[in-house]
Amino acid sequence: MHGLFGSKKNNRSVSKVLAKALKRDVYAVDLRNHGDAEHAPVHNYKVMAADIVAFMSKNDIEKPTLIGHSMGAKTAMTLALQEPDLIRDFVSVDNAPLDAALNGSFAKYIQGMRKIEEAGVTRQSEADKILTAYESELPIRQFLLGNLARNVDGVQKFRVPLSILARSLDNLGDFPFKDPNQARFVKPALFVRGTKSRYVPDEAIPIIGQFFPRFQMVDIDAGHWVTSEKPQEFLNAVIEFLKLQDE
Repeated sequence: MHGLFGSKKNNRSVSKVLAKALKRDVYAVDLRNHGDAEHAPVHNYKVMAADIVAFMSKNDIEKPTLIGHSMGAKTAMTLALQEPDLIRDFVSVDNAPLDAALNGSFAKYIQGMRKIEEAGVTRQSEADKILTAYESELPIRQFLLGNLARNVDGVQKFRVPLSILARSLDNLGDFPFKDPNQARFVKPALFVRGTKSRYVPDEAIPIIGQFFPRFQMVDIDAGHWVTSEKPQEFLNAVIEFLKLQDE
């Protein structure tokens, strides 16, 4: 499960490696309002977790491992606490079970993406030029512009519904469970943390342990986009964790 403004395409290459290494089926999914998934006015972790339960039911998937990055990580944690019997274990990539304001960059990104739509651009280079005022790093701009699709008239529009996601930004910083005494997942969980990211601070570790008492943590020398920045280290951590569960 990808993060905000991502899609299943982001996880295609790591999914193939995991499927081969673990000899397990791996499903890369689009969360609602992203990629090819339907657009829906409500966008929060409880409804996204329910979407994943429906996907599992439709595809006869029993006791899977959930892997999620950022928004996908909080979706995995929410599902684990809501429906612990439905999954075997999960991997959270650079997020924690706490309320934390989203990086202010996301609101800026939406501003820039709206400017692109207002400009009616026909070429990605035009879109990139506009977005440069909102994000200086080319890899992040390319990630965001991966959501562009060309209309029949040649104008490029974003696949993601910007107005819905703009309204939902506050919800996406929150975590729906507040009290570990009321909801706890007692099966294995792996937390993969980017040491250059601020999403899983050291002070979050006791809270992680209260909600997920059997958690392990692996630190990777990366920023928030751990899977794209250090794919091999990420894969090594996940494969080692899941092979331990198979023993």
